[in-house]
Amino acid sequence: MAPTSPDSQHAFTYDLIVIGSGPAGQRAALQGSKAGKKVAIVESHTHVGGGCIHSGTLPSKSFRESVYRFSLGSRGTLGKDGSSDSRALLPDMQRLLKRRNRVVEGESQVISDQLDRNRIKVYSAFAKFAGPHELDLFEGGSKTPMARISGKFIFICVGARPVAPEHLPVDGRLVHDSNTILNLKRFPKSMVVLGAGIIGCEYASMFATGGTEVTLVDKRPQVLASVDREIVSHLTGMFQSQGLEILLSCEATQLEIVAAPRRKFVGRSRSAGEKVRVHLSNGKKIMVETVLVALGRAGNTDDLGLDVVGIAKDERGLVKVNQHFQTTVPHIYAVGDVVGAPALASTSMEQGRIACCHAFEIPNSSGGAVLDQKQNQSYAMPVLFPYGIYTIPEISMIGLTEEELNTAKTDFVVGRARYRELARGQIVGDRWGILKLLVDRNNRKLLGVHIIGDNAADLIHIGQAVMAFNGDVNYFISSVFNYPTLAEAYKTAAFHAVNQILGTTSSK
Repeated sequence: MAPTSPDSQHAFTYDLIVIGSGPAGQRAALQGSKAGKKVAIVESHTHVGGGCIHSGTLPSKSFRESVYRFSLGSRGTLGKDGSSDSRALLPDMQRLLKRRNRVVEGESQVISDQLDRNRIKVYSAFAKFAGPHELDLFEGGSKTPMARISGKFIFICVGARPVAPEHLPVDGRLVHDSNTILNLKRFPKSMVVLGAGIIGCEYASMFATGGTEVTLVDKRPQVLASVDREIVSHLTGMFQSQGLEILLSCEATQLEIVAAPRRKFVGRSRSAGEKVRVHLSNGKKIMVETVLVALGRAGNTDDLGLDVVGIAKDERGLVKVNQHFQTTVPHIYAVGDVVGAPALASTSMEQGRIACCHAFEIPNSSGGAVLDQKQNQSYAMPVLFPYGIYTIPEISMIGLTEEELNTAKTDFVVGRARYRELARGQIVGDRWGILKLLVDRNNRKLLGVHIIGDNAADLIHIGQAVMAFNGDVNYFISSVFNYPTLAEAYKTAAFHAVNQILGTTSSK
């Protein structure tokens, strides 16, 4: 369906107004500008980049890198050097965060420069709908708008925020969410992570790798339910080898702040500090220094005035859109985390770009999507895109899982390559990594790629390219890979798969 355009006689301030400068907003604005449109971004933060840059993806991944390097350099491979006191040495939190601060500042400046080069006007303000095409802009806590601007098209790219149940209040001091956890002044000795989804598992693994005694709790019976079970088994095995405890099918019922007893010193006494007693539904109570609540997210739509223009949202504040990312008001689009899953920075970028192409009818060739044969245009998200989960070790995947193929009764084989069998795996010290290829037995087409281990999120793109071009595992067998590299795992796994098809080897 072509977008519904407003009255062409209306004198709009801008062709496109984007609310929010995160990944989705950036790409939508840049696409519009490169198509010759007059574009503005309204950003409530003092710097551009959105939650992705300032509180989410970039800070957490920068922190992960610092913890990972600390572990390798100071405490053996991923925190296990075999000594009995391997948890005695905790990293300095402020030193770890130096990388985070440097990366955030640098990337925010890169984005700002990019917007400037593309002549995109950036308003540092809060936006609220005043009408179907109008936005009032507010500074700080002011109730009087500093300006009103109008746009032919308006994109809602305000992202999402972590939310906690009422009985598990986040105070940003002892109880944190993903937005505040990196405000810790020191690396905690003990922690409970509530929620074994992607964010919960990522932070649990980071702190456990650094030496924190971590307990991961989830009311569901599985960790990362959408991920291939064999890969998850490797992850949980690694968790347990680090002493990370996993408690499933239970949840926190209460968080109790407990004042620690005063310790006596020569001539004086002082408090050792407060702790949190976590009450679980299975009757267990755990006393820790810090709690991380990672139990879901909600759209940042509360103060946008969506009711003024009749835009529908769900109970979590997520905006409802069609396949082209149009809201219930056709010239207003919503993209990124504010529309829900998959809520990845990578997919948000593509959503923003594709939605802008749809709004302005810009020719677009999007791999993996069905093309409009009349106009040779595509305004749909590619079906095939990768996931990256930045636990330690890293996970990445694309395509179907082994469980999904079994449910569909697909005739397939699994080709595996273990990092410990690769020279590069030995060099980097990754003895637990694995790459698995899911291959159609009849035509050798690649149905899925699942990786856990060093550089998984980078390696996945090799498999992604082959799948996008409808290739088969013969590509890997006939290709030459640099030696020694982890990419050689594709060749090893391909031979394993083909040998099973030919009946010359087992499936293990």
